[in-house]
Amino acid sequence: MPVNAWKPSARTREPVELMKPIIDPAGWYPADLGGNEDWIYRLNDSEIAEIFDAVDTALGRGPDLSDISRDGFPLPSLASILTDMQTEVMEGRCFALLRGLPVEGRTLAQTAAAFWGIGTYFGDAVSQNGKGHLLGHVIDLGADYGNARGYMSKAEMYFHSDRADITSLCCMHPAKTGGQHRIASSVTLYNEMLKRRPDLVEALTWRFYKSKNGEIPPGQTEPWCRGAVFTAQAGYFSACGAGASIRKAQGMPGVPPLTALQQEALDVYKTMVKELAVDIVLEQGDISFIANAVSLHSRTAFEDWPEPERKRHLLRLWLSNRMRPVCDDLDRDIRGVLVEGIELHAPLEAA
Repeated sequence: MPVNAWKPSARTREPVELMKPIIDPAGWYPADLGGNEDWIYRLNDSEIAEIFDAVDTALGRGPDLSDISRDGFPLPSLASILTDMQTEVMEGRCFALLRGLPVEGRTLAQTAAAFWGIGTYFGDAVSQNGKGHLLGHVIDLGADYGNARGYMSKAEMYFHSDRADITSLCCMHPAKTGGQHRIASSVTLYNEMLKRRPDLVEALTWRFYKSKNGEIPPGQTEPWCRGAVFTAQAGYFSACGAGASIRKAQGMPGVPPLTALQQEALDVYKTMVKELAVDIVLEQGDISFIANAVSLHSRTAFEDWPEPERKRHLLRLWLSNRMRPVCDDLDRDIRGVLVEGIELHAPLEAA
């Protein structure tokens, strides 16, 4: 039976005031992980059987994943663990990993249903793109990261945060080489920047212009939105990515050019986050959870297997649970991607 090292953090937090150091359990350093596995929960045989039973029941009612609710996916013994993991992701160190979900010998529909059902214990799925996909597929479709969303390419990605409270990934197949999941604490990044260059921290509290990647919500016409990188609301700190979306907005109608100080702040941000990041090798069947308000993530470049059935493939959920106070700009963004006339659905195939 797997040995569990899972241990929640102390979850000690003090009210945040921007331009002052932040004390928050999400403010960890790579050395703090130090080879420990406090953040990993390993499924045992009875818990796996519980998940499989819930999958059979859910799929027996119909094939549409979006119809699966928490009440319709009972996990009598595992539910309390998932609730604790959700609290740890939103109020603790900001990330967690569930390990040991069997994938081999299971259909894509069965694994997707298991992933979706587990996800209902963390939040409600929101759309991840302009096609209304509630279930995402992170797989190389030959896209150019310079002109398209990074999840469709095999390129190294900028550190960023997604438009939901929680991003969750389920590893169906890892890459032949590379493709490590990278995470960093934006709390730690803020604190380190404040020590070295407080002027750059202040520059990142400005409401930057960000590209919507052509995914324009109903009632809006501008191809960009606005939001600061560092914000605080009701004593809680939040941060956003400072990468591709800001760069892609430059040159759009109505968007002013970045000042020299803003550009320096973004450059230092992108350099420092790499220094503070850890690489996580996702094994087949791993399910990761990260809180976007206090963490940043990326992916290293990868080489795929030549066989199509072995290509690197991660399922993805963007989950909203409204547990953490955020500013108005961020509150708008973490509702997912909404586009006029698009029906929300959970496709089992990448497209």
